[in-house]
Amino acid sequence: MTDIDEVIIRAHREEWARVVATLARRLGDLDIAEEMAADAFATAVERWPVDGVPPSPGAWLTTTAHRKAIDRIRREARREEKHKEALMLSDTSQPLGAIDDDRLRLVFTCCHPALAMEVRVALTLRMVGGLTVPEIARAFLVQETAMGQRITRAKAKIKAAKIPYGVPLRADLPARITGVLAVLYLIFNEGYLASDPDKEAVRSDLTAEAIRLTRLVRALMPADGEVAGLLALMLLTEARRAARVSASGELVALDEQDRGAWDRELIAEGHALVRARLASGQAPGRYQILAAINAVHTDARDVRDTDWSQVVALYDQLVRLDPSPIVRLNRAIAVAEIDGPQVALAEVDGLPLEGYHAFHATRADLLRRLGRSDESRAAYDRAIGLAGNTAETAYLIRRRDQLARP
Repeated sequence: MTDIDEVIIRAHREEWARVVATLARRLGDLDIAEEMAADAFATAVERWPVDGVPPSPGAWLTTTAHRKAIDRIRREARREEKHKEALMLSDTSQPLGAIDDDRLRLVFTCCHPALAMEVRVALTLRMVGGLTVPEIARAFLVQETAMGQRITRAKAKIKAAKIPYGVPLRADLPARITGVLAVLYLIFNEGYLASDPDKEAVRSDLTAEAIRLTRLVRALMPADGEVAGLLALMLLTEARRAARVSASGELVALDEQDRGAWDRELIAEGHALVRARLASGQAPGRYQILAAINAVHTDARDVRDTDWSQVVALYDQLVRLDPSPIVRLNRAIAVAEIDGPQVALAEVDGLPLEGYHAFHATRADLLRRLGRSDESRAAYDRAIGLAGNTAETAYLIRRRDQLARP
């Protein structure tokens, strides 16, 4: 893929994902789907300024990419079978199986059990979420080159193993649901706090699409507790979106947000999902616990009413399921509200998160509360250097500049 194609895709991310999803279903080849989608976007850049934007840009792009795919197969045809394949591509009446949404179907097909979980998630973020390689790399806290290589190897393995991008059967869904939920959560997170400084700080298009797809998954698997948990987590997080960025474009921390601006309808729906899962008596999974934590926060009408003991108890449950450094970092933030910043700092300092901006931002705040301004300022500088979100960077700069000078 060329640099200009990447620029085009980033400018039309929503259409890109839809076109790739539709082509993958029709063509059964992810590489061709991606290449032909890029070619169609390049053609659009040439023609639309002259001919005007068509009434249905998405349909125009899909049709153009589909025709280019057929032309390519015909050009490369060396046997009669190839020509027959090109003719068969014109028939789009194949059954949809358990999933009738192209983008969700592609999520499930990309999350094939033959691929390592991390690779499934990265590949799907690229193909379905339309995230760029740098954005995906930041989500995984790895270098861009390493992430690019993982995605390339995943495509090569799909071709070598002849993994079909066919219609997933309903029986295939449970084996793929873990990767699917991870993808949807990462797409939502990229929208909730965009990592690209050239993008808007909060991207409602991505959060809305992640919620839409998660609702579809829940309709497919209504008995799955983690699906319900993820939907509740997204709704309770999305409910706070209007209060998260100030008029000046600065991130507003949870304890400073105008809670009157929160979406009470989304909060009520999220709380209902959390209560239903608790009433089931089943042991909660990762997303259900995260949703419960957010339910505690959104239940408090004032930050002083937050039940921090319950938040820490929920994080204790989560650590037993997922003892990752990021979970332990978030738990330490809650611990600071009960046991104080010194205890929390002792827990944070041992975490291997040097490349993660939130780690340094948390240390900076704890050091500030302890009156260690010089160390706090250095931690803020490190966080600012690593943060990609413009609103978050503005917030960190203000907090750093508020520190008392020696």
